[in-house]
Amino acid sequence: MVTTSFPTTQGVLLAGGLARRMGGGDKPMRIIGGRTILERVIARLSPQCTGLILNANGDPARFAAFGLQVVADDVPGFPGPLAGILAALDWTAANRPEVEWVLSAAGDCPFLPRNLVARLQEERIAANAELAVAASGSQSHPVIGLWRVSLRDELRHALVVEDLRKIDRWTTRYPLATVTWPTEPLDPFFNANTAEDIAEAERLAALDAAS
Repeated sequence: MVTTSFPTTQGVLLAGGLARRMGGGDKPMRIIGGRTILERVIARLSPQCTGLILNANGDPARFAAFGLQVVADDVPGFPGPLAGILAALDWTAANRPEVEWVLSAAGDCPFLPRNLVARLQEERIAANAELAVAASGSQSHPVIGLWRVSLRDELRHALVVEDLRKIDRWTTRYPLATVTWPTEPLDPFFNANTAEDIAEAERLAALDAAS
């Protein structure tokens, strides 16, 4: 584990989506450049976090080869990524009580920045913010962000009582740092949502390997 000057950060890979645009199945299990997308995400984030867990619903055995603890949503009805973030906050509070921060990342983003956690933490601290999310170009990526574990009860209330679903509606309630990365030579937050995106990811993987 790399020694850092920012707070210890637990990582969670969000893979709980239903992949409707790919006809179902697990998007992170698609192959690009000879490796699954999930392998690529794990390789990017493992050096940046004190540990990684995987948020996914259904049979966890399908992810056994990756060696990660699989944590399912405990809010019914597949309410979206906020439920996965809540599951990670609850897991961290129960299993890593010394850790105050969780990084969430989409399990279908194979080119995540190698300085993702460092920049989010540094700019959150500089802004004295409660939360931090990533952006590239002019687009925010709220599913990729830092979450304070102590906010888990407030998040549960928003999800269960208020039926709140959109991450950016929840983040507006707190001081927020938005941290922007360049999109050249490639957008580090490119995600593979469709079959066409897989073909584009193959091209980008070659650029990424050369960077």
